[in-house]
Amino acid sequence: MSKIGRMPIAITSAKITVNGSKILINGSNAKFEHDLPDAVKVDIADNKMRLSIVSDTRENRVLWGLHRALLANKIKGVEKGFEQKLIIVGLGFKAVQAGSKLTLSLGYTHKIDYTLPVGVSVEVDKTGQTLVLKSADKFLLGNAADAIRSFRPPEPYKGTGVMREGEIVRRKAGKTKST
Repeated sequence: MSKIGRMPIAITSAKITVNGSKILINGSNAKFEHDLPDAVKVDIADNKMRLSIVSDTRENRVLWGLHRALLANKIKGVEKGFEQKLIIVGLGFKAVQAGSKLTLSLGYTHKIDYTLPVGVSVEVDKTGQTLVLKSADKFLLGNAADAIRSFRPPEPYKGTGVMREGEIVRRKAGKTKST
């Protein structure tokens, strides 16, 4: 039995429609469509969604847990949404937002322009050091945050760069003067 797959998904405000193997999820934030494989079946009762498998094989158990997690993320996304905070550390490092475009000054000789994907919004604080990315799609949000972080990953000697909130950067000692 899949430990993840057998857990029910709580539904509070999302409207879910099942058409065969297609599941339509509508909410206040977004709308998603999810295709289930033939091995996975869905039941909705008492504001809970439960997934089950047709036959108990290893491949079906893997699909069961995977699709349960994907559906849970989509339901949470349309009900509440997801948010990820990025912190820019470094002298003169900052971000400026202009519409759906983000201009990053990260210590290079040029500024980096990044266009946010459709469905992802960003809030930049007045110092330009903290970015709050919001989206209903967890996968899209993670990809956007990784793309921004990849422009200047945190480095271990000074601790500067773009990092996630709560990320621990293992610091290294610099060179020491020998006598």
